[in-house]
Amino acid sequence: MVRRGEPADAEAIGRLLHDFNTEYEESTPGPEKIAARVRGLMESGDTVVLLAGDGPDGLALMRFRPSIWIEARECYLGELYVVPDKRGRGIGSALMDEVLHIARDEGAGHIELNTSHDDVAARALYEKLGFTNREGKRDGPLMYYYEREL
Repeated sequence: MVRRGEPADAEAIGRLLHDFNTEYEESTPGPEKIAARVRGLMESGDTVVLLAGDGPDGLALMRFRPSIWIEARECYLGELYVVPDKRGRGIGSALMDEVLHIARDEGAGHIELNTSHDDVAARALYEKLGFTNREGKRDGPLMYYYEREL
């Protein structure tokens, strides 16, 4: 059900990422430009894309880099997306199971991600898998993710 994407899958990945941004009313340079960029990132070896289903019907995009704080690498889950009519079938969970497996295999010491407050389904999935933003917990302050266009 879940497989590691190859540079030859770049067009399908570009389409899915374009659809993801379009669904959430975010800007997108278009599927062709995304495909070209993703192909180069995958070929560099620091980006892994997992694909689920025959369509493909979902993806997870992971970025790896050396860590300042630990000897292991850091993993950033940049994107997790399942096409709307395939949601609720366990595709996101299957992708996340493989994300955690790949992150460990790639030598990551931790994995980080972000999602919006109103994406309740994604937050529930991440929390079920042990991710935390410390909201409502006593072991530290609420964590935030910020971004700014340059």
